[in-house]
Amino acid sequence: MNTTINVIESNNFEMLFEARYAKVYANSEKGMIICELLADYIPIDDFKDTFNQITAIVKNGKYEKFIFDKRSLRAFHQPSMEWYFLHWKNKMLDEGISKHRKILPEEKWFEKMVMIAKEQIMKNNPDNIIDKLDIKYCNSIEEAILI
Repeated sequence: MNTTINVIESNNFEMLFEARYAKVYANSEKGMIICELLADYIPIDDFKDTFNQITAIVKNGKYEKFIFDKRSLRAFHQPSMEWYFLHWKNKMLDEGISKHRKILPEEKWFEKMVMIAKEQIMKNNPDNIIDKLDIKYCNSIEEAILI
């Protein structure tokens, strides 16, 4: 059994669904949801479908923290990030999720692309909600659960 599964199970997360490109877990007592991506690239329609399913879960519970494990990604897709940042996070803030923990791939170029894209999104959308969110980058699921 891999480390991610051990950490998820030892923290009493339940798998809510598995799709072609993602596994989603939740611990309703801790108010946390984990989305673990499974592929190096996720087509935007599948990405949106996964996150729309997560939205339905959030609406039926009391969650405040979302952990997004992107370590499997090897391609950076700007339109997906913009949708996630500008639309999905807004909906989630309305539903009570203000803490976002992100686990990026180890490749430094990926982190650089995320920061450049985030900067551009914020510049082009000055009314964004970034100041209302607690966003931290983590190295593992375990760290993301703890902080």
